[in-house]
Amino acid sequence: MNFYTQQHKHYCGIDLHARAMYVCILDQPGNKLVHKNLPTTPEAFLCLIAPYREDLVVGVECMFTWYWLADLCQKEGIAFVLGHALSMKAIHGGKAKNDKIDAHKLAVLLRGGMFPQAYVYPSEMRATRDLLRRRCHLARKRAELLAHIHNTNSQYNLPEIGKRLANQSNREDVADHFPDPSVRKTIEVDVSLIDHYDELLSEVELYLTRSAKAHDVQTFARLQSVPGIGQILALVLLYEIHDITRFPRVQDFVSYCRLVKCAKESSGKKLGTSGKKIGNVHLRWAFAEAAVLFIRQSQPGKEYFGK
Repeated sequence: MNFYTQQHKHYCGIDLHARAMYVCILDQPGNKLVHKNLPTTPEAFLCLIAPYREDLVVGVECMFTWYWLADLCQKEGIAFVLGHALSMKAIHGGKAKNDKIDAHKLAVLLRGGMFPQAYVYPSEMRATRDLLRRRCHLARKRAELLAHIHNTNSQYNLPEIGKRLANQSNREDVADHFPDPSVRKTIEVDVSLIDHYDELLSEVELYLTRSAKAHDVQTFARLQSVPGIGQILALVLLYEIHDITRFPRVQDFVSYCRLVKCAKESSGKKLGTSGKKIGNVHLRWAFAEAAVLFIRQSQPGKEYFGK
């Protein structure tokens, strides 16, 4: 857990929502200068902080609407810190909770050097990363449709389909495998959706590949040179990691990828593990897939795994 410890003249904590944000500004001694609710518009925010722009730092809890505020602060030359939501909950959890209290607590954490930081992903590659995540979501939905066809076949105890339905040519007459008209219509709907997903995914993957070559073609090529890492996994690693130097140690990176088990101990007793869901779920998936494919494609990997 990394804390923001730099000292400033003014500290601004914001409880940010989609249409409104509660702003609290403290001075160095800790006096409240502003404690106000306002709409989430750049004009309203800049007008409010105008008297306190000198050596100001803005802190916001990580949630889905922080992009515009981070970009605005970067454009205006204002220090911006993104708070790690899970760590922050453990620090400032209290009996009473509302937007006004949360904004003040964020400012207090900033001032006290106890503001847990999350990574502020730069805007240049951020939108492409989000598109890649959407692509992975669509691929999972496509897989669910394929599984539904096989599950329906088992549900009615019909003979095995015997074809790899991921290939489009094997799906053309799969609906005829089901005698019931309603079931057949269900399968036709599934097949139609899968065909549409295939077209959509091909289009998105082409766009992502071109974007990756424009952003960092060397890293993209190097990732694909590793046995077990193909085009999609290389895209995930490239855009989810972004800058490997943001991790001081290998251990920090592996922990971020959810690839280590954190021991839970008390008074010399081991109580199992904890924190297994803290980190990047997309990198966890990518490395799990890469490990399986590495063993499949690499002879040294097979020999090492077989020991």
